[in-house]
Amino acid sequence: MRSDIILEDTTLRDGEQAPGVAFDKETKSAILDALIEAGVRWVEIGIPAMGGEELDFIKEAAARQDEARLMVWNRGVKADIETSLDLGFKAIHIGLPASKIHLDNSVGKTREWLLKSATELISYAKDRGAFVSVSAEDVARTELDFLVEYAGTVAAAGADRLRLSDTIGILSPEEYEARVSAVVNSSSIDVQAHAHNDFGLGFANTLAALRAGARYFHVTVNGVGERAGMTDLSQAAVTLQQLYGLDLGIKTEKLTALSRLVAKACKHQTVPWQPIVGENVFAHESGIHVNAMLKDTSTFEPFPPEQVGGERKYILGKHSGRALIESVLTEHNRTFTDADLVAGLAWVRQTSIDRGGAVEPKELVAAFDSSWTSR
Repeated sequence: MRSDIILEDTTLRDGEQAPGVAFDKETKSAILDALIEAGVRWVEIGIPAMGGEELDFIKEAAARQDEARLMVWNRGVKADIETSLDLGFKAIHIGLPASKIHLDNSVGKTREWLLKSATELISYAKDRGAFVSVSAEDVARTELDFLVEYAGTVAAAGADRLRLSDTIGILSPEEYEARVSAVVNSSSIDVQAHAHNDFGLGFANTLAALRAGARYFHVTVNGVGERAGMTDLSQAAVTLQQLYGLDLGIKTEKLTALSRLVAKACKHQTVPWQPIVGENVFAHESGIHVNAMLKDTSTFEPFPPEQVGGERKYILGKHSGRALIESVLTEHNRTFTDADLVAGLAWVRQTSIDRGGAVEPKELVAAFDSSWTSR
């Protein structure tokens, strides 16, 4: 895995393409602010050709290109690219399909058209001084020989980066790694991983691509995106930092707040067991776990919650043990006996079963004060 890996967030483009999600200008600005504050230095911010409020946001964002490398997405149409460059953007992406099924059914064009159009569009953008990223969309169903030819063509035209998009998320890590390796070994162009999560393999595929020599990779906050979404920013940043020793400059203590901001904007809360930023990541209920955690928090946590802006919680519930009962009563300055702990544990477990959920510490204290007579 190379040391100069670059994370690029596309929450404001691919993320917003999640069905039923729509960000207004103020929301997009707030998310961009939060991404930059979290240390994200490459951001794909939207599609100028959409016009309207989307274009208004993009025009305003153009003035912020000194804060991060801001990328705008374009169809394989010269007028789109001309508009983006006229707005003053220094980095553009050109979306082009590479598989026969997408060429036939998405744009109704041939491979010859693709190679010619890509060359012309890249040359035009490079002549105007832009950083040019170009897609090989639906790379999973693109014949390997043609993928290599296409990579060579866009590299010769001057493209700075080739995005290998597993558009419908059907590659295994081994297959994605093989495709990235084929491009990296046959061309000098930098490769970007863009892995969708339809089989739950988005991040696994991203790691495979990075192992194969990809320099760039795409993420979204909370993994939001089309269908099952794509690689999650928090998982990627923290995993690469903790397990691979690669610090991408992300301020990980900002990640939980960023996750909640985007979840609210999408009107869909993250599940409690969402890796890294979910509410349950630092929540502990099991009696054996809590007993150990009260002595040493590293016993059942891979890293402290403060590292990602999270919060540790001990949950009273069906699986609690005496150690947490004792801790809660002690914290509230109650004097108790072993018999009280036994009674308290029984009360907590039954109350949790009756309601199908957790018990609040204040409820335990109130029950203790009334000699465990209330439920």
